[in-house]
Amino acid sequence: MYRNIVFDLGGVVVDFAPHDFLLENFCSPAIEKKVYDITFGSREWQQLDAGLITRAQGNAIMLDKGEKQGCAFEVQAVLDTWIRSLHGRHRTIDLMRRLKKMGYRLYYLSNIPEDALAYLKQKEFWNLFEGGIASCEVRINKPDSRIYQLLLQEYDLNPSEVIFVDDNGANVQAAFAHGITSVHYKGATSLYKALNACGIPVRERLLW
Repeated sequence: MYRNIVFDLGGVVVDFAPHDFLLENFCSPAIEKKVYDITFGSREWQQLDAGLITRAQGNAIMLDKGEKQGCAFEVQAVLDTWIRSLHGRHRTIDLMRRLKKMGYRLYYLSNIPEDALAYLKQKEFWNLFEGGIASCEVRINKPDSRIYQLLLQEYDLNPSEVIFVDDNGANVQAAFAHGITSVHYKGATSLYKALNACGIPVRERLLW
C-alpha cells in the first residue's frame, strides 16, 4: 500500500523550462543556445545545485564567460530574472492538496540551488510537504543513488510504500533501482492516470 508520494520540484510542482524561458526572452535560437550553455547547462549550475559554490561565485564565473563570448548582457538578464519564472503549477498543487486530504504524506526530492529553495519555501504550497531532500543541502545531485537513500533513511520510508514523480527519465530510473515506484512526469493528466493505475483514486478536475 502506498503511503508516501515524493515530488520533484522544478518541472513538476513549479515551472522550470530553461530553453523555453530563454527563447521567450531572446527570440533567437543562437543566443538561446549560447546563454543556456553558460548558465543552466553549465558545470557551475550543477555545482550550485549541489551546494558546492555560492550564488555569488557561480554568477561571477558565468558572467565572465558571458563577457568572453559577447553576451554578458544576456547572461546578466537571465541571472537577474530566472528565479521569478518558478511559477507554481496549479494542477499539480491542486492534486497535492487532494492527496494530503486523503492521508498521503508528501515529500520533495529536488536538484535545486540554495536561493531557489529559499524562494520556494515562501510559497503557500510549501506547507503541504512533510519534508524532503534538496540537493544543495546534502551536496548530492540526482540521479546519484545516495540522495535517494538519504531520503529513505531521513524519513524512515519503506520503498514499497513510496511513489516518486520526476520529469527527468534518468532520475526516475535511479529511484526505480531503489525499489521505488516511479512516475515519469509528462503532464498533470498523465500523472493522474499513473496514480489511478497505482490504486490511488484521484480524478482530474478543471481549474479555471
